[in-house]
Amino acid sequence: MILRYLIEKEFKQIRRNAFLPKMIIMFPIVIMLVIPWITNLEIKNISLLVVDNDRTTTSQRLVHEMEASNYFIFKGMSSSYDEALKEMEKGNADIIAVIPQHYSRDLVNTRPAHILIASNSVNGTKGSMGAAYLSNIVIPSTGKLPISVLNLFNTYQDYKVFMIPALMAILLILFCGFMPALNIVGEKEVGTIEQINVTPVGKFSFIMAKIIPYWVIGLVVMTICFILSWAVYGITSAGPLAVIYLIAIIMALIMSSLGLIISNYSSTMQQAMLVMWFCMVCFILLSGLFTPVRSMPDWAQYLTEINPMHYFIDAMRIVFIRGGNLFEIMPQFIALMSFSAVMGTWAVVSYRKNN
Repeated sequence: MILRYLIEKEFKQIRRNAFLPKMIIMFPIVIMLVIPWITNLEIKNISLLVVDNDRTTTSQRLVHEMEASNYFIFKGMSSSYDEALKEMEKGNADIIAVIPQHYSRDLVNTRPAHILIASNSVNGTKGSMGAAYLSNIVIPSTGKLPISVLNLFNTYQDYKVFMIPALMAILLILFCGFMPALNIVGEKEVGTIEQINVTPVGKFSFIMAKIIPYWVIGLVVMTICFILSWAVYGITSAGPLAVIYLIAIIMALIMSSLGLIISNYSSTMQQAMLVMWFCMVCFILLSGLFTPVRSMPDWAQYLTEINPMHYFIDAMRIVFIRGGNLFEIMPQFIALMSFSAVMGTWAVVSYRKNN
């Protein structure tokens, strides 16, 4: 009965806030409608210069293939590699392709025909991806067998399929992390926490009353994201939604518990916000959200093992993109359950009714 009353109190406080209910609805809508178009993982508009030392019909055909690619902005021909390199140093070119002399003759005589690809790797991603795109054009034309690629789970290589589960995870941890972090410390600042401290309400009931509303908010946010993903992008989960909701509830418990832990140890809202922001940045960067974990240094890979968001992201992508079930994400599920038990217990223990 007391727990029910406390939960109703929390929902009343949320409704009385003129800004918070609107943010719960509008923030996921704005993020889901804008961010997938901005965070485009495809590299385009790569400036390309070509040096044709062969000047034959065969080499001209290859140049036309490069020019026709949607990934490149063709900057024309240069008379020499040194001249093209000067243009790259000025920032007028990202990639230089050098077709050697006797290129056509080597192809006719079935000899290896080597083409030099020089990339400006000041922007490492743009340089490496540009060189890879150009290699896909060059390799079939040099007489080698073209590479056949079969994409099993993201057939059309749509980056939005990769981004949308990541955005859902970010929204979930933002709402279920920051809002509880500001809850108790906010009551400390206005003095209402003292009224609850003098009541016989137990610490467990008090903390659960703080956590449960954010479970509901997390599920509402996830539902909005699923609807927008289907209605706007035509992307739906390949696996069962019930599994995604299950792991979302567990992740919401972990993040809301973390928020309450920070709130319990903080004296002001500014302090709680700074600590929570620090934790969020570490969680996101070490989760494999945008960069593969195996591309990180060994010491960073070890740190990901104590990052609950890493397991949540893995589970989300296995279910949402690959169509996995609960059995396939059992290692991630067990890890998340362990984190939730530890964080939930810590949140209850760290709350002090008497200072």
